[in-house]
Amino acid sequence: MAEEKAITEVVETTEVKEEQKAETPKQDPQEFLENFNWEKYEEGIERVEDSKLEEFEKLVTENFVDTADEEVVQGTVTHLTDREAIIDINAKSEGVISLNEFRYNPDLKIGDKVEVLIDVREDKSGQLVLSHRKARTIMAWDRVNAAHDKEEVVTGFVKCRTKGGMIVDVFGIEAFLPGSQIDVKPIRDYDQYVGKTMEFKVVKINHEFKNVVVSHKALIEADIEEQKKEIISQLEKGQVLEGIVKNITSYGVFIDLGGVDGLVHITDLSWSRINHPNEIVELDQKLNVVILDFDDNKSRIQLGLKQLEKHPWDALGDEIKIGDKVKGKVVVIADYGAFLEVAEGVEGLIHVSEMSWSTHLRSAQDFVKVGDELEAVVLTLDREDRKMSLGIKQLTPDPWTDITTKYPVGSRHKGIVRNFTNFGVFVELEEGIDGLIYISDLSWTKKIKHPSEFVTVGDTLEVEVLELDVEGRKLSLGHKQTTENPWDKYEKEFALGTVHKSSISEIVDKGAVIDFNEDITAFVPQRHMEKEDGKKLTKGEDAEFKIIEFNKEFKRVVASHTAIFREEEQRNVKVAKKKAAASAEEAKPTLGDANVQLQALKDKMEADKKK
Repeated sequence: MAEEKAITEVVETTEVKEEQKAETPKQDPQEFLENFNWEKYEEGIERVEDSKLEEFEKLVTENFVDTADEEVVQGTVTHLTDREAIIDINAKSEGVISLNEFRYNPDLKIGDKVEVLIDVREDKSGQLVLSHRKARTIMAWDRVNAAHDKEEVVTGFVKCRTKGGMIVDVFGIEAFLPGSQIDVKPIRDYDQYVGKTMEFKVVKINHEFKNVVVSHKALIEADIEEQKKEIISQLEKGQVLEGIVKNITSYGVFIDLGGVDGLVHITDLSWSRINHPNEIVELDQKLNVVILDFDDNKSRIQLGLKQLEKHPWDALGDEIKIGDKVKGKVVVIADYGAFLEVAEGVEGLIHVSEMSWSTHLRSAQDFVKVGDELEAVVLTLDREDRKMSLGIKQLTPDPWTDITTKYPVGSRHKGIVRNFTNFGVFVELEEGIDGLIYISDLSWTKKIKHPSEFVTVGDTLEVEVLELDVEGRKLSLGHKQTTENPWDKYEKEFALGTVHKSSISEIVDKGAVIDFNEDITAFVPQRHMEKEDGKKLTKGEDAEFKIIEFNKEFKRVVASHTAIFREEEQRNVKVAKKKAAASAEEAKPTLGDANVQLQALKDKMEADKKK
């Protein structure tokens, strides 16, 4: 039917032209087709004039579509069913396209012009196969590429959110809109753009992966740049401008001044201390700010908010003076002290030395914490430099006022170990009264290298006041003085020459150590460790030892095992010498015996001469 209809139209056109030319009678095209013998024509029996055939071919060329595969043509919707659309593209037959391909256009109606792609000229059933979706995609890519090359503005529909941005329908192609390219300011609510139609600029096309990237920000940057140049040219220090809070960070707030951004540092937001800028401002809030400074090219603009208000020190009442009591809240704590806010934006420093009467300083965290409501005494006040020092120990009596009455020299007390040093222990007798026990005054007998060997922090010790310096606020204490000096009694028990039995507890480089009891530890030099058989004493071996040195002042005791048997040998040697001397004395000849022997010798010599 389609073919017959097309031929009818061609014939009608041909007849009209022929009639105009030759002024021949008008012939009915339908009649012509019915009477035309195609078989005779194909067999060459019936001849048609060449001029008519040429005219017929020309009309066919002008009116019929060349149905080549993969070609995009324009068609007309001729009929609609519940599921399909019939499309006329002036071919031999009409094509059918599923309505699914027109879901984007629910208002499709008969007579609408649509772009279609000729998928197959004739399928098995002789039907022309068309595709609107493919045609739309091909045409869309052509339009997208043209828009990119010519930098044209395109219109797109924001379909949905995706990771990092949005999906936008541009000419039927899904393009990616990065979050950073939506607007010049950071976007916090992406959902507000879903379902909107917006203008975009095609900024990137990846032909290999068929990816398209669009930007809305690029369209407004040019306008903003012009506004920015105009604003920057008019900037002056001290100028007050209105801006919108664009971003909040831990260190400050970025203000949009109308295309130009400036930073209000956290210290310039309020005269009072704040922990985070969101305590003062919120996003999208309109504020008046003052320009404090900017660099040479005005790319970095420093703004201030608190400078628009009067300084709190200027509003501080004249009634506050040194010695007055004030109340406030601890806002900042450092190791050296705490800052107390006595009025909004007015702070005073309580140095750690002014927190307690104790001269043994600790950290401020040991006394107060942030948020504490305190009462303090004004110690110094400098309105010009806006500085104030406070004290809280002054609210209580100075414990050193009657120190000589409470802690006279020689009195004994109990205190708590608060701290160690290499040379001693600090003991707190009461709040504000600390005393030092030197390491040498901890024990009568133990040799202590560090106080931690003897006590731990928090221990309660009994002490005796040894020295008291009221002006210097120094108290010297002793612990060993609270007990009897055991060296007084040991002086007799371990006198020189006394012998005691013990065992070698430790071998050291130059000898050994022995423990006579829990207080007395003696040193045995190496040469005094030799036994009677010539061998050396070993660790754990029991033996007798003789005291060869006892120094009560330096708590030094030296003992010897060798001296015990060596002394016995020396005594034996002396006895033997005495016996030998006595024997020699007995064997010595008398004077009479010598004369007799001498006379005998003389007589013998004379007898020899006579001979």
